[in-house]
Amino acid sequence: MAAPKKGRSASAQSKPWRSLALILIAIAALTGGMFWSGNTTPRLGIDLAGGTSITLRAVPEAGQKISKANMDTAVDIMNRRVNGLGVSEAEVQTQGDSNIIVNIPKGTNSKEAREQVGTTAKLYFRPVIATEVSGPGTASPSPSASGSGSPSPSASATGKGGDKDKATSSSTAPSATATSQGRAVTDALKADPTPSGSASASPKASASPSASSSAPADANSAKVQAEYAALNCVDDKARSMAGKGAKPTETTVACGQNSSGLWQKYILGPAEVDGTDVKKAQAVFNTQNASGWTVTMEFTGKGSKKFADITGKLAQQQSPQNQFAIVLDGEVVSDPYVNQALTGGSAEISGNFDQKEAQSLANMLSYGALPLTFKEDSVTTVTAALGGDQLHAGLIAGAIGLALVVIYLLLYYRGLSFIAVASLLVSAALTYVIMSLLGPAIGFALNLPAVCGAIVAIGITADSFIVYFERIRDEIREGRTLRPAVERAWPRARRTILVSDFVSFLAAAVLFIVTVGKVQGFAFTLGLTTLLDVVVVFLFTKPLMTIMARRKFFADGHPWSGLDPKRLGAKPPLRSTRRRPAPPAGPVDPKEA
Repeated sequence: MAAPKKGRSASAQSKPWRSLALILIAIAALTGGMFWSGNTTPRLGIDLAGGTSITLRAVPEAGQKISKANMDTAVDIMNRRVNGLGVSEAEVQTQGDSNIIVNIPKGTNSKEAREQVGTTAKLYFRPVIATEVSGPGTASPSPSASGSGSPSPSASATGKGGDKDKATSSSTAPSATATSQGRAVTDALKADPTPSGSASASPKASASPSASSSAPADANSAKVQAEYAALNCVDDKARSMAGKGAKPTETTVACGQNSSGLWQKYILGPAEVDGTDVKKAQAVFNTQNASGWTVTMEFTGKGSKKFADITGKLAQQQSPQNQFAIVLDGEVVSDPYVNQALTGGSAEISGNFDQKEAQSLANMLSYGALPLTFKEDSVTTVTAALGGDQLHAGLIAGAIGLALVVIYLLLYYRGLSFIAVASLLVSAALTYVIMSLLGPAIGFALNLPAVCGAIVAIGITADSFIVYFERIRDEIREGRTLRPAVERAWPRARRTILVSDFVSFLAAAVLFIVTVGKVQGFAFTLGLTTLLDVVVVFLFTKPLMTIMARRKFFADGHPWSGLDPKRLGAKPPLRSTRRRPAPPAGPVDPKEA
């Protein structure tokens, strides 16, 4: 058994350049990607770079009270809205009994974040009664409830003819082909598809829904008809007032934007499904869909029954009354059509989504239902002066700590300190490049706690080198020469390093899961640098030590190498000697002796 082990050790010892070449190529590739993307510095958090602070005040609805449970739920939903992956460092926290403070760091799309945070109304699924393009120069006919009639030229000018969003059951393959009712797909948060041509746009259209229509009776009321005729969704003020004050049980009007950038106006029936009935929504890649991306929804027990009932009714109608509008904060974010009852508690929205559009709609469906209504009280700009001073002080403290570590290595390990410092530099380069790339990739932002995590990682990385060096010195004390000592020390040092790093990574993972905000930045950085420590020790420190062991300076135990046998108190070299035969048993005759 000894021979194979020796062979494997010799093979591993003879090819250390492969590992060094691998990690150097990885560093070069990551650095090239950093410069190619133009993100040459890590993205900074709000405490270091400044940003926007939004104060939201909870406004209770009639018969509703503001409770700690409701506020905590709202904070959780808002936090997931602005921190999709949990590391973009936007802070969401309560202040007092009825306020929520949202801090958005500079470099984040603050406008989009404000829209997601400010979108505080509840999510509703409402049946579409009528829809048409809204704005100056467009006709404003009364809606035809029957949805019959061919599209007029003015309707086709709105970009009709693309694929319409379609809601299907999870067992039905999504369809992305154009239909006679063709509509374009949703456009991210504006996700209303291109307007339906089946709603009559002719001025001679019926002034009221037909008797056979399933539209609610109040859809014909003078108030709703007047609001719909006067609604101009292009006007910001008019759009924000559309349907304001309407209860979920009432017919209302609303606006939405299609993929061509045109505004549409709607008459919508009473809400049939609430946002709280959506258990889960996510964007998935479906190879059966033309564009690949779809949005899947899962409903609660009550939501499943309500959704099956409404889709069963809508499937029997003609366009646009076979559509349901997903309404958030009074705006239609999507209006897919259905052609069958969707039972089973799940559904899929398909269309020409790209990944961003599908993810945005899924976020709205997942996090759209807040337990309270919030009003934006103030929006202020946060400066980075205080955080900059703290960062400056922290970097000085980190530099002092690093200098002390290097001085200790030089005094105690002498020549071995070259390997340790080189490994620290490689670890620092990998950390910097990866942090720079993670900013645009997942929204990672470097804040003060994250800087602390990086400084703590210096000690973790240095500890790994010390474990390996001490194992080598122990082998030399036993009388072995350097090259076999390097290889014999590695298995024991490797186990110790892996166990130590596993414990550190586990602590970082638990801290990341159970905390929010800035503490997550610390945990994320600590976990990242712990993983990089394993990579550096295995692919750089060990191979470099193997190469250095072949150099005369280290192999001969120079006094400044840190591996001087005399200085380490080594035993005489181990030699293989023949054993003398054991004396015969029993008494020995002195005369014969």
